[in-house]
Amino acid sequence: MSTNTIVFEDQDQIRAILGAQDCHLKRVRDSTGLQIVLRGDTLLLSGSEEQVERGTEVFGELRGILQAKGQLEEAEVERALNHADFERKADHTPIDLFDRARRVSPRTPGQADYVEAIRNHDLVFCTGPAGCGKTYLAVAMALNALRKEEHRKIVLVRPAVEAGERLGFLPGDMLAKVNPYLRPLLDALNDMLNFDQVQRYLDHDVVEIVPLAFMRGRTLNDTFIILDEAQNTTVTQMKMFLTRMGEGSKIVVTGDETQIDLPSSVPSGLIDATRRLRKIRGVAAVVLTGRDIVRHRLVREIVTAYDERPDRQRVR
Repeated sequence: MSTNTIVFEDQDQIRAILGAQDCHLKRVRDSTGLQIVLRGDTLLLSGSEEQVERGTEVFGELRGILQAKGQLEEAEVERALNHADFERKADHTPIDLFDRARRVSPRTPGQADYVEAIRNHDLVFCTGPAGCGKTYLAVAMALNALRKEEHRKIVLVRPAVEAGERLGFLPGDMLAKVNPYLRPLLDALNDMLNFDQVQRYLDHDVVEIVPLAFMRGRTLNDTFIILDEAQNTTVTQMKMFLTRMGEGSKIVVTGDETQIDLPSSVPSGLIDATRRLRKIRGVAAVVLTGRDIVRHRLVREIVTAYDERPDRQRVR
């Protein structure tokens, strides 16, 4: 028999995870066959190795949803159980980029849900750890929409917030200084299209890559807009960005709430927006987890190791 312990941050989080009269706990226990015991702020999971692994994934995803949305609903518990079902297979329907041998496919159930949310909503928030495809899939969906003529332009946006470095010490003018922050978006484009096609899109302003500060005062119609690394926006910046949406436009906002580089006294605009806007019709909030990481095997294990001991000195 295998066992595992899951430590929660406080009693409020435990109560939300367990649900009213332990309804969420009973649903997880019935679905997984686990023995689950609560001791203080810790859950003890006991069962077969597969059962414990599945239960650990479920509670990890539920905690991520709770941190992102501030509440748990019964439907989200069911989705978490489905995601952790080892017999379930992801929808591998490719995102067609209309280029020979150029196709991108969701590789996990969570990624498939994310792609479906982008298809069906005009504003999508996606949070999750590094390597789970947040930015890459959003760029693929933007190219798909562009080539299907659903949108006439793609705008890729990033806040230029230092992660310990100082912009002023980087060489060059302002565009040269912010280039390292925008580079990951360009890398995603170059991975899907050949260099000449990317250059033509950039030269003809079909694809625009800009720092967040340059978005002020604009209105973008018929545009697919992606805000990457949104955890590093302030509440005011997020409001400014979201209100750039014009007629016929779609916005995808991505970020990792565990990698905030803002001063500790400054609330994250991403966390604020997902809580403030989640009930508005046409808005979707997707939470990806370590199970959705598709980079090197070690990336998933690194994320799991850090999640086991979260930084409790900074609460948002």
